[in-house]
Amino acid sequence: MAKTRQIIQINERVPLGKGIPLSIQHTFAMFSASVLVPYILGINPSIALLMNGIGTFIFIICTQGKAPAYLGSSFAFISPALIVISQPGLGYRYALGGFVVTGLLMCLVAVLIKFVGTRWIDAILPPAAMGPVVALIGLELAGNAAQTAGILDDTGAMAADLDPKVVIVFLVTLLLAVFGGVLYRGFASAIAILIAIIAGYVVALLFGMVDFSSVGTASLFELPAFQTPKFSMQAILIIIPATLVVVSEHIGHQVVTSEVVGKDLLKDPGLHRSMFADGFSTALSGFCGSCPTTTYGENIGVMAITKVYSVWVIGGAAAFSICLSFIGKASALIQTIPGPVMGGVSFLLYGMIGASGIRLMVDSKIDYSKARNLAMTSVVFVVGLSGIAINLGQVQLKGMSLAAVVGMLLGLIMYLLDKFKLTNEYEDYDPDSDVLKSFSSDR
Repeated sequence: MAKTRQIIQINERVPLGKGIPLSIQHTFAMFSASVLVPYILGINPSIALLMNGIGTFIFIICTQGKAPAYLGSSFAFISPALIVISQPGLGYRYALGGFVVTGLLMCLVAVLIKFVGTRWIDAILPPAAMGPVVALIGLELAGNAAQTAGILDDTGAMAADLDPKVVIVFLVTLLLAVFGGVLYRGFASAIAILIAIIAGYVVALLFGMVDFSSVGTASLFELPAFQTPKFSMQAILIIIPATLVVVSEHIGHQVVTSEVVGKDLLKDPGLHRSMFADGFSTALSGFCGSCPTTTYGENIGVMAITKVYSVWVIGGAAAFSICLSFIGKASALIQTIPGPVMGGVSFLLYGMIGASGIRLMVDSKIDYSKARNLAMTSVVFVVGLSGIAINLGQVQLKGMSLAAVVGMLLGLIMYLLDKFKLTNEYEDYDPDSDVLKSFSSDR
C-alpha cells in the first residue's frame, strides 16, 4: 500500500535537486495555455513568458510569501482585445492601454478590500454559492481539455476523424498522471505530472506526432518584443468590463487554493494583497507590451495532486519562465509538446479543481434540507453549465464568471431576507454565522 504523501508547506524550502523538477513541472503545466493567449492576440509569446514570471515574483513579494500562486496569461481579455485590434484607428497598443487601466482598477478594488475587509464575501457568497462557483472553475474547462487533446473538435462535438494514436497518447498521459500519484513512492509521487508529460511526449515522438520544424527556425537567444501602450477612451471602455470577470476569477482561485493548502488565504496574507499583486502585474504587463495576467488553475491542480505548496517551487517556475523568454529554441521545444499530452494532464488538473469545490461544500457541512441552500447551489451550477451568456458591452459573461455574479446576487438577497427577518422558515437563522467555516484560522 502506498504511503501517505508528505505535504511540503507554503514557506518550506525544497532541496535544489528536488526543487528544479518540481518547478519545471509547474512551468510545463501552464505553458501551453499561457502562450496560447499571446498567439491568439498576434504577439510574440516571449514577452508573455517574461511578464508571467515577473508577475509571479510580484505576487510572491506582495503576499509576503504566504500564498502559492503562478500568474499566467488571462483568457478573459481575448475577446475585447481582438475587438480593439480590429477597430479602425486602434490596434494592439490601444488594447495595452486598456490592460493598464484594468490593472489599476484591480489595485483600487484591493485598496477597498483593505478598508472594508472580506466579510462581504461571507455574506454574498456563502458556502452554498461559493462551492459550486469554485467547482465550475474546473468543470467548465473540461471541454477545453478535450479539445486540446483532439478528442473534441472546435465546436465541442466528438472529432469525426479521431486518430487512434491521439487516443493512445492521451490515455497514456492521463493514466500515468492518475495512477502515478497513487502508486509512485517517495519523490516520484510529487512529480507524477512531469513524469506523465515526459512519457506522453516519448510515446507521441514514437508515433511521429512531434514537429521540430519550429525549433530549427528559432534563434538561440532572443529579446522579448516590448511595446508601449497607447490610450483611447473607446478602447478602455471596451476592455474595462473584463475587470468584473478577472476579479471574480481571482476570488474563486484564492478560495480554491485556500481549500487545497488548508489555510484561509483571504485572511492571511489577505485578499487585498493578492488582488493588488494581480492588478499591479496586469498593469505592468500592459506597460511592457504583454497580455494581462491572472492566477492559474493548472498550477492549483498541480498543487492539489502533488501536495507541494512551496512558494520557492512556484518562484522556481517563474524563474524558468523568464529564462525561456530569452531562449528561443527552448521555448520552441516546449511548444512541440502535442495537444494529446497536455490534454491528458489537463483532464486531471481541471478535475481536481472541480473536486475542490465539492470538498468545500462537504467541509462546510451545508444543510441541504434548507431550501435556500439547495436553491443557491442548484441555480449556480445550472447557470454555469447551461451555456447562457450575457453581453456587457463588448465583454461576454458566461460559465463560471456569470455563475459567480448570479451566486453573489442570490447570496445577497438571501442575506438581506434573513437579516431583516422577512422569511418565516429561518427566524432563528443567524446570517453572520453562515460563513466559510472550513477556512477558519484554527483549522
